[in-house]
Amino acid sequence: MNEKYFQRDFERKIRVGMVGIGHHAYRSLLSTLHHLPVELVAISAHSNEARARQTAQEYGCSWYMSPAEMYQKADLEAVFVCVSPQMHPELVCEAYDAGLHVWLEKPPAMRASGVQRMIEHRGDRIGVVGFKKAFMPVVDKALEITTSAAYGNLRSILAIYPMSMPENGAQALEDEHFSDWLQNGVHPLSLMIAIGGPVESMTLHSSPAGYGAAILAFKSGVMGTFHMASRPLLVENYALFGDTWRCDITNNTRLALHRSYGPTDTDTFLPPGNDTGALVWEAQNVRATIENNSLFTQGIYAEMRYFCDCILEQRAAERGSLEFALEVMKVYEAGLLSNGQTVSIK
Repeated sequence: MNEKYFQRDFERKIRVGMVGIGHHAYRSLLSTLHHLPVELVAISAHSNEARARQTAQEYGCSWYMSPAEMYQKADLEAVFVCVSPQMHPELVCEAYDAGLHVWLEKPPAMRASGVQRMIEHRGDRIGVVGFKKAFMPVVDKALEITTSAAYGNLRSILAIYPMSMPENGAQALEDEHFSDWLQNGVHPLSLMIAIGGPVESMTLHSSPAGYGAAILAFKSGVMGTFHMASRPLLVENYALFGDTWRCDITNNTRLALHRSYGPTDTDTFLPPGNDTGALVWEAQNVRATIENNSLFTQGIYAEMRYFCDCILEQRAAERGSLEFALEVMKVYEAGLLSNGQTVSIK
């Protein structure tokens, strides 16, 4: 666990810039900087000069209407990029060529090839993609459980997420259409891959309305089912199944570990001791403290803090790395191409 949570507590601060100051960046990313070892030096907004000037005044930094100009003139070490995925590859490669470390919002690109371009330009710089679901506290706990000697032996994963598939996946891929599958599908995919590891193949079935299910065969032997639920359904659930246990994640703020009840021939479902039954962890929301803040429960803080820690400790990123993003995008593309057929992930 981190011991410092506020910008003013850090002695060493990374000089950072931000590309994109739209609704999401303003609501979530700029707010999270308050908790990171950073100094916001400059921002760049390519289309709204008034908003750039106003935001820069609010945060006491410089502003530019061109990321290239910001990279050239501002004394930066790293940059946070939060624009449309169509623009990510060009801007990220440009930042790497300028010698900067890069954090970028998901989805990282429209195609896996865009992520491959970033890897080719990265050099010795650090890159992290904001797959927040892979950084949530409940996922950290789930990983602790699934890799522990006491439990372990993960066998299958179930994900339930409200979203839909485009009508013609292959055409959507060719047209680089920004579909619900890209905008939202990469959320549960990234969580499943963070826990299950690399994927060997994907088979996806969907109805004409776009709802259905995907079967993911992981290289580890774990099997995954991703159910695309219809809206309105304000629920996001995951279940991890082991040999003698099950772990449920509900709406990202509650994790329950269901353990064996022991002997089946008994007169009580509450046998003595603490070694059977369910363990539950959930956000209490009774204190105005940061662990209950959505920036923390949703993984936004953790993904951005991890990026900063990698820079300060001079180590390559593993979680949320460009290689991880490439894996997610390959599975995303396989889903569009499947049409009921099994697609191998190369």
